[in-house]
Amino acid sequence: MIIKQATLILQTRILMRWCSTAFPGLLLCGTIAAAAYFLSDKYSAPAMLFALLLGMAFNFMGESHGTCRHGVEFTSKFVLRLGVGLLGIRIALEDLMIFGWQGILIVVGLVASTIGFGFVGAKFLGRRWRFALLTGGAVAICGASATLAIAAVIPHNSSTERNVLFTVIAVTTLSTVAMVLYPVLFGYLSFSEAHIGFLIGATIHDVAQVVGAGYSVSEVSGDSAVMVKLFRVALLPIVLVIITLFVRHDAQNQGGKISFIPWFMSLFLVMVAANSLFSFPEWLTSSVNSFSRMCLIVAISALGVKTSLRSFSSMSPGHALTISFETIFLLVMAIFLVKMFM
Repeated sequence: MIIKQATLILQTRILMRWCSTAFPGLLLCGTIAAAAYFLSDKYSAPAMLFALLLGMAFNFMGESHGTCRHGVEFTSKFVLRLGVGLLGIRIALEDLMIFGWQGILIVVGLVASTIGFGFVGAKFLGRRWRFALLTGGAVAICGASATLAIAAVIPHNSSTERNVLFTVIAVTTLSTVAMVLYPVLFGYLSFSEAHIGFLIGATIHDVAQVVGAGYSVSEVSGDSAVMVKLFRVALLPIVLVIITLFVRHDAQNQGGKISFIPWFMSLFLVMVAANSLFSFPEWLTSSVNSFSRMCLIVAISALGVKTSLRSFSSMSPGHALTISFETIFLLVMAIFLVKMFM
């Protein structure tokens, strides 16, 4: 009895000590995220971009000797993974059959070929495979969310966090430009409203910009764009599993540590399965989706705090060219496939 009480007291003290060290960083990241939400709502711009830029302005508070370091580190890892895992609530498998096998194969082909093109383009421009995977996945699947999810499963090196932040900034910027230009381009090419929606959902990186571009054309285009975009998001766990297996196989061949499927990926798959098998009330799915988005914005705030603007000075034009070429490749391939097969 005495031993149990002593153990409980010790565990409580450890927990309280951890909370006291982590709380300042959590509070900092939460405050930055709240400010990003406010600015996003006021200026109709992506909250993740505001969170990232504001976080970088507070880099001095995340330095190794600062009181916020532990909380920022916890937020950038655990909170990020929790947000990614909860993304699965958006997806129900029955929604994915709306396009028929033809549309499904086109979207799968676009995702696979864009990621593959990313490796080729990155190698040609002198970038490494981690950067190719981050940018290719971001362009092919779902922008910033895919970037954060892929970053959570690949082995990290000294450039990973800087590359993640650059990719988030780049895909957010490109998505905003695409939201304005793509509907005009697709209309000029004489696509129908349904096909314009399909192309918007298949080519624009972030969900918010897909919604804005799709419904700026018509309700038909908006509905089609959102469904295609959700199908791209649904491919994220498949890509993550493939990456995990590849990393695990590579580690095994090199005699390194073999990792199993991360807990947050399992959570993602459970959420997808649950949303497919059960009919949850709208308030529940909306609440979980909002909490997931909040976690991601708080996590991107933490990544911003951990990154100095000086670290971007070492980035070459190859970084921007890689993600730009991937975006152009996805656009051209989508137009070609829709023209040929739909």
